[in-house]
Amino acid sequence: MDHRAEHPEPLERNGTHHGVSRRALLGTGAGAVAVGAGLGWFARPAVAAIQDTVNGEAHSDVVDYFGDHQGGIVTPAQDRLCFAALNVLTEDRGELVDLLTQWSAACARITQGLDVTDTGFDGGSQYAPPQDTGEAHDLSAGHLTVTIGFGRSLFVDEHDKDRFGLRDRMPEALIDLPHFPGDTLDPARTGGDLCIQACADDPQVAVHAVHNLVRMGFGIVSTRWMQLGFGRTSSTSKTQNTPRNLFGFKDGTANLKAEDPQLLDDHLWVRDGSWMDGGTYLVARRIRMIMETWDRESLMGQENIIGRTKGTGAPLSGGEEFTAPDLAMAGSGNQPIIPTDSHVRLAHPETNNGVQMLRRGYNYADGTDRLGNMDAGLFFIAMVNDPRTGYVPIQNKLARQDALSEYLRHTGSGLFAVPPGVSNEPGAYVGRQLFEG
Repeated sequence: MDHRAEHPEPLERNGTHHGVSRRALLGTGAGAVAVGAGLGWFARPAVAAIQDTVNGEAHSDVVDYFGDHQGGIVTPAQDRLCFAALNVLTEDRGELVDLLTQWSAACARITQGLDVTDTGFDGGSQYAPPQDTGEAHDLSAGHLTVTIGFGRSLFVDEHDKDRFGLRDRMPEALIDLPHFPGDTLDPARTGGDLCIQACADDPQVAVHAVHNLVRMGFGIVSTRWMQLGFGRTSSTSKTQNTPRNLFGFKDGTANLKAEDPQLLDDHLWVRDGSWMDGGTYLVARRIRMIMETWDRESLMGQENIIGRTKGTGAPLSGGEEFTAPDLAMAGSGNQPIIPTDSHVRLAHPETNNGVQMLRRGYNYADGTDRLGNMDAGLFFIAMVNDPRTGYVPIQNKLARQDALSEYLRHTGSGLFAVPPGVSNEPGAYVGRQLFEG
């Protein structure tokens, strides 16, 4: 089927629209996307077809799916996450490409607050499964972003066999992450051929996105593991306040921000002329925080471990939250006032050859273990332009020297190549540069 067939007026690149609920938009004629039963027609509504108000109130909770970079990277971090790693079951390259094309068409709709197709969850044949699962039908777009990544195992299997004729195109930076000191990884929460990161203001909107992409891939992909997250633990824009993690400290004060394009080019975006140009690498780590031990640590002890005050987030060397830490300042006994094994000192760019990363982590709480201790912590997500230099050395150092490591257990892990964004040209889909370049 020619995916370039009918193609309405494209959306503005990297823009936002006034979002409305799926129910308000369905059945609006030209405002509904003409996507066939198999989502073969890669089309989307024109800007003019998007209503600006609902019940007289203006809304702007739509993040444009199209652009030079995928959404969910420098997009202001939303409050909810649904992250899934998938296994690819098919051995047919064309079938995989077709699924990625269908996913892109679906993402172009659901990020606008629309159902997956214009027939939605209740408008199709009574004798066929609905083309949308329906749980987000009455909800708005909620700043939904969907970010797709490719794992190393998509290129070569455990026997180093070329799976889809892509081995020669596998980036050198897409490594198998090493075993870091203290890792207690669960194989059931590690790896994956593909990843889907859905972020939104509403958890049901995020889950709906992953649910439907997995549903569309039935028989082609299967879910390997999934993680829900809440309460973002970093800010990706200077317009956002710094949030707190489950230890009660402000997290991500020194994070890269969308307003610093030169720093993003230096540390985030791949700039090598390859199919990954304009993309990035996503490191995911499920980090259990040992609450019961941490909660018995004194306030002074907690602040020395982190290297910041718990209240304001200011470095122990003084100032306010965004004051640069003075790592040379002496404290009592002529020892550094910011301890040598503190998290801030060991993670700071000044002690890591200037390396920075964009963090988009989330808190998680997954009940209790068999002893009744909380299984909660940080689902750490970092994006860098080369994990070999931008992540691995820092994590090795933290695992060995950081006083905070005593209170952490790394239980899940993944590394994914996140290709550049999807253009608003006919026939475009996520990863096209890899498969057709």
